[in-house]
Amino acid sequence: MKRSLMPLAGLYGAGTRLRQQAFNRGWLKSRRLSRPVISVGNLSVGGSGKTPLVALVAETLLRHGYKPAILTRGYGRERGADLIVLEPEPQRVPDSRRVGDEPALLARALPQVPIVICANRFRAGQVAEERFGADVHILDDGFQHFALEREIDLVAVDVTQELLRDTLLPAGRLREPASALSRADLIVLTRVEIEDPASMEKQVGRINPKAPVFRCATGLRSLIEVGRPEGTEPGDDRGKPVCAFCAIGNSSAFFSDLRRWGFHPVSEIAFRDHHVYSTEDIQRLNNVARGKGAAAFLTTEKDVMNLPPQPAFDLPVLACAIRAEISDIGRFEQVLLAGLASKQVRSEVGPQI
Repeated sequence: MKRSLMPLAGLYGAGTRLRQQAFNRGWLKSRRLSRPVISVGNLSVGGSGKTPLVALVAETLLRHGYKPAILTRGYGRERGADLIVLEPEPQRVPDSRRVGDEPALLARALPQVPIVICANRFRAGQVAEERFGADVHILDDGFQHFALEREIDLVAVDVTQELLRDTLLPAGRLREPASALSRADLIVLTRVEIEDPASMEKQVGRINPKAPVFRCATGLRSLIEVGRPEGTEPGDDRGKPVCAFCAIGNSSAFFSDLRRWGFHPVSEIAFRDHHVYSTEDIQRLNNVARGKGAAAFLTTEKDVMNLPPQPAFDLPVLACAIRAEISDIGRFEQVLLAGLASKQVRSEVGPQI
């Protein structure tokens, strides 16, 4: 917390309250798509484990016969087209600089799901319905996006961040106060493999006693060697000295997970979230790895999206492909699908123009 910025945090809070009231009172208009919307969001900036949850929700919907589309702003992408459509196709590899690193990651993980990138998520949803026949939308990072109505608000809360005791931007990490969790329909406590979630679960339950709360760990699905089409087995480099680096919202959680998965990081280097790596960054990493006697580099799939086309690493680079592991996945799917079915009738009134 940056105490010197607390006055600005007060102004930020007043602005967020005024904006929400404007939507609540109809001064600003929320629009509804023809098909239902599931928002996956959080209270803070970066690092809550939201992207694996987006993938999990999409996979759940696909298994149950839905045709989902992902609507996203494409944070961090270069200025370009207002609307970008990633059509379903096998082995698609979009340029992360053009679409954003998280949409690029989701596009590779979910090749059968259309992804529409646009600041105007209502327009993106219309395109998804008209071009792909999408029958449900997943609104990425949508908890504060009041301009689009949704049927389900799923909120991720990182138990390692103590966000319920944090303060608003720019003094802290919160986009909204913790009381905003009262709007959530479903709450997922993430990174429970690192921190005991019992205390957070009680706090969340006091704020919103009606929303089901689930626990979610970060699991290692596989390792992917950068520059090679085939993956390597997750255990190949366990115990060997590795140089770990990443540019994600919660870098310490990634480094902690590496140790829990059996790896031995001799160096841990964190860059700012969504950092795009330069040749100078690669050289710096090479120097650190050489000095520490590392046998390989370890990073995240998201970071691979932001590497140069042919990075000149001196050692093999292994990317960790992760998955969201909800402890009671059967009940989670049941609650998600039941909520979607019960509210679907509301979404069939047609779009608001």
